[in-house]
Amino acid sequence: MQKAKLKACAAAVMVLYSGLSLAAGEGAGGGQAEAVAGAAVTPSSAGAVIVTGTRASGLKVENSASPIQLLDNASLARTGQPDLMQALAQNLPSFTAQAFGGDTANLTLSARLRGLSPNNTLVLVNGKRRHGTSNLAVLGGPFQGGAAADLSYIPVAMIDHIEVLQDGAAAQYGTDAIAGVINIILKSNSKGGTFNVNGGGYSDGGGRTADGMGNVGFAPFDKAFVSLSAESKYHDFSNRGGLDPRVVDAANIKKMPLLQAPGYPNLNKISGDAQYHLTVFGLNAGYEIDDDTSLYAFGTVGRKEARAFENYRMPDRLPQVYPLGFSPKETIKDQDYAFTAGAKGKLAGAWNWELSTTYGRDKAEIGVEDSANVSLYQDKGFTPTVFSAGAFIASQWTNNLDFSRELALVGAKPATFALGLEHRVDRYEIQAGDEFSRYKEGSQSYPGFSLTDAGKHDRNNKAVYANLIVFPVDALTVDLAARYEHFSDFGNAKVGKITGRYDFTPAFALRGTVSNGFRAPTLAEQYYSATNVSPRSAFVQLAPNSPGAALVGVNGLKPEKSTNFSAGLVLNPSSNVALTLDAYQITIRDRIVGSGSLYGSGGADNSPAVTAAILANGNVLDPTVVQTGINIFSNAVNTRSRGLEFVATLNSNYADYGRVDWSAAANYNKVTVIKVNQAPVQLRPQTLLDKTAISDIETASPKARLNLGALWKKGAWSVNLREAIYGKSSEWGTPDGAAYYKTEIGVTAITDLEVSYRMSNGWTLTAGGNNLFNKYPDQVNAQLLAVYRANLDNSAVTVYPSFSPFGINGGYYYARASYKF
Repeated sequence: MQKAKLKACAAAVMVLYSGLSLAAGEGAGGGQAEAVAGAAVTPSSAGAVIVTGTRASGLKVENSASPIQLLDNASLARTGQPDLMQALAQNLPSFTAQAFGGDTANLTLSARLRGLSPNNTLVLVNGKRRHGTSNLAVLGGPFQGGAAADLSYIPVAMIDHIEVLQDGAAAQYGTDAIAGVINIILKSNSKGGTFNVNGGGYSDGGGRTADGMGNVGFAPFDKAFVSLSAESKYHDFSNRGGLDPRVVDAANIKKMPLLQAPGYPNLNKISGDAQYHLTVFGLNAGYEIDDDTSLYAFGTVGRKEARAFENYRMPDRLPQVYPLGFSPKETIKDQDYAFTAGAKGKLAGAWNWELSTTYGRDKAEIGVEDSANVSLYQDKGFTPTVFSAGAFIASQWTNNLDFSRELALVGAKPATFALGLEHRVDRYEIQAGDEFSRYKEGSQSYPGFSLTDAGKHDRNNKAVYANLIVFPVDALTVDLAARYEHFSDFGNAKVGKITGRYDFTPAFALRGTVSNGFRAPTLAEQYYSATNVSPRSAFVQLAPNSPGAALVGVNGLKPEKSTNFSAGLVLNPSSNVALTLDAYQITIRDRIVGSGSLYGSGGADNSPAVTAAILANGNVLDPTVVQTGINIFSNAVNTRSRGLEFVATLNSNYADYGRVDWSAAANYNKVTVIKVNQAPVQLRPQTLLDKTAISDIETASPKARLNLGALWKKGAWSVNLREAIYGKSSEWGTPDGAAYYKTEIGVTAITDLEVSYRMSNGWTLTAGGNNLFNKYPDQVNAQLLAVYRANLDNSAVTVYPSFSPFGINGGYYYARASYKF
């Protein structure tokens, strides 16, 4: 079966190659293409100098020994929704953005590359490490455990272009760059600027969005530049949930005043987008002291306030305060900033040196509104309706000292030798909620963090690396990298990478990489502890190194270790055609994943150890819930990811009919659990990973995705058409750990269309649609929904699967006005 798939992929590549070559002969010449959707080397990016994946100076993208995809600012702007993560997801087939999250994960969505954890992709800004979010994604799903950089705090107007290295790069950039590296290169303009306003909303209601962003550059004095950017964005709620069976149940209607509740019967609005208001500012500045020495600084600062609906509480929950029931909302007040300062120059005319320091911090204050603490009211006769549930704080301080120089070793071209030092301090803190939010079972929908949850944690990391790039013969590039790191809590790590490329002709080259990686658990994965509740259940997220975790057979986390192999070819049959095809395999040992639901009560199988772990953690759970249990992170599995990346671009000039930049980008990625490492006897008869948890790893993201793009330009008009074809994805679901039901999203084609008109006075007017034909994913398994409804389970509200790769909201339509000066 696997061989058949590979043969089919190869056949498709040859057909597309033949078609592009033919088209090149028919329509070649004239004009340069822009970096269009998913393009690895477009005719315009050909000749562009890259800084990611290499420490050699002046390397052009078409000569890279590693697979690099470039996205310019125009490509990012043409994605419609003014959001950097969505822009990357629409352009890169191997990049999957989270559409919907549970609890606080819905307030900070994340993304992943090549089907791996969000934590396996390193984000850089101007080549410097970006700090991660403090808001860890903890509920089940393919993005569980994500605490990577929050891309929403980087204004799109601030970005010149993005370089995406789709290869393991732990030896070059740090021991967590297993899936790849996203390097965001900022604008360094000393004059001019841009401004645009954008508004839109979903076809079927909700999601109203208004965004304004701008950039301006100026030179405060000779040999200096300052580039300032800002963005303010508002996004409203959406609701794509079904009816809550509790509110339409005849018996409940008879005994409670449900019919009088505003909005009946659509009372449960948990399934949909959060509402948020985001404001962020950015700075990039530089000054040349002399021909050999310069200073630079850049940074961002932003604030986000967001609210998300939680499950509706029935009128009988606390009729003295909410006679018609209530819909609690989780809130977040998030403050994020990062700043980098550095200097670089030359020593003795030979050595390049660079010294830099970067500090980033994210604080998320979690709140609950329109809620209550039922036990507090019953015991004390009062309850607040607004609670402070506590806060997460994550910070990172990174210092780098780098040296590089050219050497005359072997071959006609000079070799590049680089070495450097890095010191990093990570800190993570959970602050307890107010006393009312954590009294007994706590505030409804999101209990405050308890005193046992709260704590401060830190880690020190020191690293040294060396990199040698040689050209033994003119057509051969060999890139060797090695890195040694010492972690204050995990000891030493040694990683290396060998990359090679051979150019048989100017039109054909082969390239390949062998590397290994090492990722220490994030501090959030190690120490996060909280309670997740619904009207029917209460589950404690245990910290892996807590006393409760030991009772269920989990004794902390250890680092992930990985091995990466890749091999690819580069074809440039003519000046306006570029094709790349890369195959890869990533094996991760001791991969950190979230468990399935482990029941202490209310499941088909219950483990006494789970109940003991909850008690050891000091939790008091709501006595009215049907199910109790735990979730926990562990090094539960070894996985293997095998895949193909294909990119093709063609620039065609049709004379009087304008110019078209064609593109095709495809990704095939299969993730397999090759070994289950942990099966604690304490959990019997349950297992640490159930069918749901395994499917989140293997099948919740599509194995295949194809992006087809065409950008037509003639005079002042331009039309951008993109077709994204998503393969099947699936997840197993269960109401109680007994019977499992498979939810599958079939192959779906999503069309995006944008039309622009450039006016003579610097303005450009644009109208467009994402998901033009308003397509929705297939619904949750009908049998599973029927069980939920029969049990009057609020889970029946979620009729569209949250793992949908193209969201659950349908079509989004927008208009934009842009001004360039």
